[in-house]
Amino acid sequence: MSVQTNFGGHRLPPADDPKTAVAADAESAAFRGIAMSPVTASSINTATATESPEFSRPHTPSMFQAPDGLRSAPAATARHPIDLDGFSWPSIGTEERRSESAEEKAERLKKMSGAVRTLLECIGEDPDREGLLKTPDRYAKALMFFTKGYEESMNEVVNDALFDEDHEEMVIVRDIDIFSLCEHHLVPFCGKVSIGYIPNRRVLGLSKLARIAEMFSRRLQVQERLTKQIAVALDKILQPQGVAVIMEASHQCMVMRGVQKPGSKTITSFMLGRFRSDPKTREEFLSL
Repeated sequence: MSVQTNFGGHRLPPADDPKTAVAADAESAAFRGIAMSPVTASSINTATATESPEFSRPHTPSMFQAPDGLRSAPAATARHPIDLDGFSWPSIGTEERRSESAEEKAERLKKMSGAVRTLLECIGEDPDREGLLKTPDRYAKALMFFTKGYEESMNEVVNDALFDEDHEEMVIVRDIDIFSLCEHHLVPFCGKVSIGYIPNRRVLGLSKLARIAEMFSRRLQVQERLTKQIAVALDKILQPQGVAVIMEASHQCMVMRGVQKPGSKTITSFMLGRFRSDPKTREEFLSL
């Protein structure tokens, strides 16, 4: 008797049913965050999927391989909404941003500046008054800096800072400052993240933990996904015995608007390996 498995609300057809095998592959791909080509998607009447938080991780060429089905399908890869090189999550537009020429960058900033000027007019301001004359240009450049993580890849961040060491005890870097933009309201949230891992005879340069946190935070984010992305990336790079990430942040979307609760903090955590399976290991991390 076939067993149907439920993945996050996605109930898959029996694997041994030939009539539903293709649909099962499609839904499984959707759960994994793999977008199918338009031809394949239309043939099974399944919408193209976007990357899920479960697999919101870097896929840089030297570290990670593309799924077999996409690696051998250039046409599908060209239309793939998630770039396989890891930098462009969550859209191909960020790959264009990274590879654009100086002239194209200037044109991008000009377009953004025009959009900011329109926003100023729409809120009832005069963009031609002295205090706002250069504001559209300033904000366009600032927004590019706030989201500079889209231009970085895991290979560039980690570089050659992986070392074989006979060390299997906990490594923790605490209170790394992070600044990000809430993707729902485009207002800041900021706080601190603490990262720990138990090496499996392989360690990462300490500054790289902060750089990985910086890369993911300098994108449009939600705190839950940001916490998980840091942990999953480290797990993929180091293949350690365990990874733990805990983050505490203040969200201006809760402070400046909405419920308007200054002083409120949001705490998220994500554990892998021994930190998840061993309560004593987890307790040690949380107590240090």
